[in-house]
Amino acid sequence: MKKWRQLWLVGVVMVLLTACQGKSAGNTTDEDIKEMPYRIAMITDTNGVDDRSFNQSAWEGMQDWQKKHGFQSGAISYYQSHSANDFIPNINIAMVDHYDYIFGVGMLMVNAIDQVAQYNPHQKFAIIDGYVDQPNVVSVNFLDNEAAYLAGVAAASTTKTKKVGFIGGTQTEGIWRFEAGFVAGVKATDPSVEVDVQYADTFGDAGIGQQIANGMYSNGADIIYSAAGQTGNGAFTETRNRMEQGNQQLWMIGVDRDQSAEGKWSGGNFTLASTLKGVGASIENLADRDMEKNDFPGGKTLSLGLKDGAVSLKDNQMSDKAKANVKAAEEKILSGEIKVPLKPDGK
Repeated sequence: MKKWRQLWLVGVVMVLLTACQGKSAGNTTDEDIKEMPYRIAMITDTNGVDDRSFNQSAWEGMQDWQKKHGFQSGAISYYQSHSANDFIPNINIAMVDHYDYIFGVGMLMVNAIDQVAQYNPHQKFAIIDGYVDQPNVVSVNFLDNEAAYLAGVAAASTTKTKKVGFIGGTQTEGIWRFEAGFVAGVKATDPSVEVDVQYADTFGDAGIGQQIANGMYSNGADIIYSAAGQTGNGAFTETRNRMEQGNQQLWMIGVDRDQSAEGKWSGGNFTLASTLKGVGASIENLADRDMEKNDFPGGKTLSLGLKDGAVSLKDNQMSDKAKANVKAAEEKILSGEIKVPLKPDGK
């Protein structure tokens, strides 16, 4: 008991000193809370809620959930993490703010959720894109490799130079799924296509993403698929700059949400396709299950893929040929004829 109290006091001090609150966090009175039947919060990873990718998808799902139920603004909140040091303080302050369900968004949050959950067994948590072995935590993972395989099919069906690129954020199992699926889809469609795989070792540096994309394009790639958060935004910037300068047709493949808006340039749109992940929908479903049915799958791991409608490929600018090839590949994945690898060779 003494150890628990010490950890709690440390957590409270850290909250007071460093917690980073987001929209509608901390502005809700006790009377407001009493009038709300249910409240949910998310803790961002270091990319922020406006990363135009993973965190933003989660926040948009929470906003949709709020509108669907007609709840006040205080029913949802996000807590912005600027570094890993913010994770535990932000989780603690969300508990102090009396949120029923707290969602840790991203694999970087695993250790923080694990540490806090074990000392707060009555608080309900979910970790998105990670695994936490605690009875009060549900782990939600997506079979990103399946959607990435379809992106590989689209890339191999579209490239003119027979060279494509993949930019990963960090060397983790979550990003390996993207790489493994993409490379497998490319090679199954056209074995002669070269895939340049590079990792930025960060999810939050657009400059590095732009630098990597510059090198890939200079070496002949004409399509890049990035699974690197804000780092990937730099690849979009490099593509736009080159297109505006009159380069040959270049393409980007978006990740986690429809990134067609990121592909706009004066001559059209260079977002070939986008792999979609139902992060927001999964949060909505979990919140509804608990709020309406008292069904909290704590201690369980949910693995969601094509058959669940949790991942897919948005055919933003794809040709009819590419669409046909993608549809055929999707049907084979769903039937079990194609088994998409979860890890790249040698990892």
